[in-house]
Amino acid sequence: MAANSTPESPLPVGEVSRLIGGWIDRLGAVWVEGQITQLSRRPGAGVVFLTLRDPSYDISVSVTCYRQVFDAVADVVGEGARVVVHAKPEWYAPRGQLSLRAAEIKPVGVGELLARLEQLKKALAREGLFAPERKKPLPFLPQLIGLVCGRASAAERDVLENARHRWPAVRFEVRNVPVQGVHAVPQVVQAVKELDAKDDVDVIVVARGGGSVEDLLPFSDEQLVRAVAACRTPVVSAIGHEPDNPLLDHVADLRASTPTDAAKKVVPDVGEEYERVRQLRDRARRCVAAYVDREERGLAHALSRPSIQDPHRVIDERAEQVTALLERGRRSLRHHLDRADSELTHTHARVVALSPAATLKRGYAVLQRADGHAVRDPGEVEQGETLRARVSEGDFSVRVDA
Repeated sequence: MAANSTPESPLPVGEVSRLIGGWIDRLGAVWVEGQITQLSRRPGAGVVFLTLRDPSYDISVSVTCYRQVFDAVADVVGEGARVVVHAKPEWYAPRGQLSLRAAEIKPVGVGELLARLEQLKKALAREGLFAPERKKPLPFLPQLIGLVCGRASAAERDVLENARHRWPAVRFEVRNVPVQGVHAVPQVVQAVKELDAKDDVDVIVVARGGGSVEDLLPFSDEQLVRAVAACRTPVVSAIGHEPDNPLLDHVADLRASTPTDAAKKVVPDVGEEYERVRQLRDRARRCVAAYVDREERGLAHALSRPSIQDPHRVIDERAEQVTALLERGRRSLRHHLDRADSELTHTHARVVALSPAATLKRGYAVLQRADGHAVRDPGEVEQGETLRARVSEGDFSVRVDA
């Protein structure tokens, strides 16, 4: 087609539409799943017109089928129903519109939906999206709460009223979106992403009242589950009632059984917190009073001891001990001095008795030669040699005559 067209010789619109139709006619039939959003069954008309929409994305396609094809499932299929259609793509050249010609329509039963959800749940669990360690803790007192819910819904009223009753100063950033039907998933995902992008939003609550399995299917959609898993802000799931368990409950950081329960888990009760503070204050006072009483008893017990009542008594006792030790030391010192004096006297007497001077006093004399050597043998001197004689009172010279 592109090779046969130039700016000088462009193709007419009709030719382009015809060529597109020829290419589409070569396509085979396919099985398509979606949700019926519009249904037109005109009385007497042989053709039924449907609009089939993807619940996860803002995409829809027109479907036509013969009345007998639709009549086979007319009792169980209507607007909002999920169906599987076996159809062939067709191109309506006059309007340039693509549609599907359905040859068979099958409703998707609840059992089949639940089986698909179970398979999706296992796949997401294997990826770790439901792991407890990835869940973020909720703030104790959020300043701004993001709320995603239906417009003027009971879930919105329950969350707002219960939260403000528990903590009147709490603020909300509300996003009203469809909570069921084909438009629910993309708008809920967009609302969650918008709230997650706001830095002042501390926690996000996704709330919806109870409903059938089909009504709650948007909150098990894979796109929504992955969007919540990617949030940096803690997300609380409050979908349906206690028995309801969409996949959003598993990926959320906290699951609340109902919207009312979500308000109780996200916002602390001011009365309960005042009571808790009062109890903690009383407990602290009791602890301090018990500590002071215990220390006072310990102090009284310490003051009752004799060493505290009469502190000089210990000093006096020690002074007496010091005096006794001092007297004992003096006596011991005198005893040692007396004994040393006696020993010195005896030693002196022995030294005097053994002294050569004592011998000289008895009349003896010591003869010394000129070199100072004492004469012990007469043969050591010569005749005429002068010797020195030392007696007790002095000394004198003597000469050897023979």
